[in-house]
Amino acid sequence: MARVTRAKIRKTRKKALAKRTKGFFGGRRRYRQALSLVMKADQQAYVGRKLRKRDFRRLWIQRISAATRPHGLSYSKFIHGLKLSDIQIDRKSLAALAIDDPDSFAALVEKAQEALS
Repeated sequence: MARVTRAKIRKTRKKALAKRTKGFFGGRRRYRQALSLVMKADQQAYVGRKLRKRDFRRLWIQRISAATRPHGLSYSKFIHGLKLSDIQIDRKSLAALAIDDPDSFAALVEKAQEALS
């Protein structure tokens, strides 16, 4: 049986790792350390993709809350009023309405207030 050197695959993997560690400083580009750092970076990127969804939801809620306060309504009461009046609109769209089109957002706030009373 022929001897397998794996030179080509090793070179390919090392080149790919070197490409991923571009911008790392000093010894962090050495193969052994770079391998563990890239694995750690992948873990943090995975977690970050989950956290980004939470962060955006928090941002949307803050924007909606800030837009409902001048109308004398809290965020939770506003959302409850929308549910009672059977208006199904997500928080992303509500936040965009609150910033871009305050008049239509004010109409939604009125509908929510009517449903609450």
